[in-house]
Amino acid sequence: MSTQAPERHEFQAEVKQVLDIVVHSLYTDKEIFVRELVSNASDATEKLRHTQITEKEIFDAELELEIQISFDAEAGTITIRDFGIGMSREELVENLGTIAHSGSKAFLNALKEGGGKNENLIGQFGVGFYSVFMVADRVEVFTRSWKSDGESLRWSSDGSGAYEIESAEGERRGTRIVIHLKEEFKEFADKSRLETIVKNYSAFVQFPVKIDGQPVNTVQAIWLTNKSDVTEEEYKEFYKFQAKAFDDPRFWLHFSADAPISIHSLLYAPTENMEGFGFGRMEPGVSLYCRKVLIDSDPKNLLPDWLRFVRGVVDSADLPLNISRESMQDSTLVQKLNKVLTKRFLKLLEEKANKEPEVYADFWSKFGIFLKEGVTTDFTHRDQLLKLLRYESSYTADKENTSLADYLSRAPEGQKEIYYLSGPNRQAIESGPYLEAFKARNIEVLFLLEPIDEFVMNHARSFEEKNFVSADNDAIDLDAIAPDTETEKPEALEDSVCSELCTFLKEQLGDGVEEVSASDRLVGSPAMIVNADKAMTAQMRKMMRAMQQQGGIEDKEPPVKLQINPRHPLIKNLASLRQNDSELAQLISSQILDNARMAAGLLEDPTTMLQRNYGILEKLSERS
Repeated sequence: MSTQAPERHEFQAEVKQVLDIVVHSLYTDKEIFVRELVSNASDATEKLRHTQITEKEIFDAELELEIQISFDAEAGTITIRDFGIGMSREELVENLGTIAHSGSKAFLNALKEGGGKNENLIGQFGVGFYSVFMVADRVEVFTRSWKSDGESLRWSSDGSGAYEIESAEGERRGTRIVIHLKEEFKEFADKSRLETIVKNYSAFVQFPVKIDGQPVNTVQAIWLTNKSDVTEEEYKEFYKFQAKAFDDPRFWLHFSADAPISIHSLLYAPTENMEGFGFGRMEPGVSLYCRKVLIDSDPKNLLPDWLRFVRGVVDSADLPLNISRESMQDSTLVQKLNKVLTKRFLKLLEEKANKEPEVYADFWSKFGIFLKEGVTTDFTHRDQLLKLLRYESSYTADKENTSLADYLSRAPEGQKEIYYLSGPNRQAIESGPYLEAFKARNIEVLFLLEPIDEFVMNHARSFEEKNFVSADNDAIDLDAIAPDTETEKPEALEDSVCSELCTFLKEQLGDGVEEVSASDRLVGSPAMIVNADKAMTAQMRKMMRAMQQQGGIEDKEPPVKLQINPRHPLIKNLASLRQNDSELAQLISSQILDNARMAAGLLEDPTTMLQRNYGILEKLSERS
């Protein structure tokens, strides 16, 4: 240590303001100081590496380019050391005491102009060093420039408004920062705590980071590596590290772009959907980095919520070393990242669907629910998402799916709509009355087997200018699309008899029906309920009623439109029975309505129907 008296300097006024903001209000996580100092050490080491290319003579040339962290729990100190470019006396003043290099004046102006939303600019202006005073009551910076005629120096301050610079002895090239922790923050002088912080924030710093001589950042930042230089096993191992997963990923997207924003990313599609196992809502799993330094492990709005199953990392050199998660959520840079990443990941899914249909089908079986959610919430990407939807249909085998584009490729020339039916399972749809007329005309119908599916159709409304229409809609004119291919049909009731029967049924069923009419869409079923509202199908009404009842509101089922099959034996027999046994005809009429309600998924309580059924059986048994 030099015997000369140290030089005392006052921090410039702007630096004092920065110190006050950083120490008292800006950083929410105190441990951030380790990230900031390691990041600074990495930058200094990188500068030295570039200097080695242009300069012939480098002081301490044999030193390894690494960052060392040590601690003394008893003394309450942490030392962070790099063997980088180091600083001269003038650079110490410029970097740590004035506005020349720290950019603190520009930082304060940005705060003044933008208010709290611009607090994240601290990293951009390079003043992260001052975060150390959140936890330290005194900081010493020992440094020695790379130049052969450089001097060893010591900078020290308690952060209260002044600092001292004096000569030191025996310093190696680079910078050594000794942090004297405040009593309440001595917990940071602990190996496991420091290892955790470095692994969380600085795991991918390009130079080795060692704590007590042991390397901590052993995983490489492969997202910055050329794809051709990364093996499949390395991709899988990185996924397990980053996602804290035990299984392999399904597939991944590794891409870089320079415009409209600098970006390097590695995104993974997991094997399993944990929400499907009942583990609750999945949280976003893509971490945000800036030049390999972690900005936020859980950034909001980096990807749309329906892509919350994606895991991976995104690195953008255009981002500041952000310290305010709240302001990052509103960052225009994050919005640009969201746009680029979402578009590129959807392109990957399209490529999988077209080139590797079996891989995509397996992905769809687990994660299709997220894409459906996207259709209902994300108007911007709805058209791309619709291309990725898959459904079973009347043309596919059980458990096999079709795309909307393939559905339209098989549609008759005159078909202007995409037809669908909802149900709890395929068997229920195929055994119901609504599919009969479509099968008779070879018109394909999509099978919607999940509760969200009708919301998807309701929000999407159309695909390739073809409207989605439920096959139970009463306005569908199938004869205009294709002729009925059934060659042999039973004789139908005469029009006058059928009309009288419809009038009788309307009278008997009263407020339960809005209208009763004959239908040529029924083949093997005696009756069905049709829907006049394209946006509110029977299944949708059932779901809405269930939600209202959960809220304590009882919603009485509105009257329905009932269509009967004039060729069905039951309907023919009913036409005769209403004249011979009006009581039994009335029971059968009500039973037909309830059966139709059940087929439509609208019968909530079957008790009355069962009692009536026993009454019908009793009357029929009396005749035997």
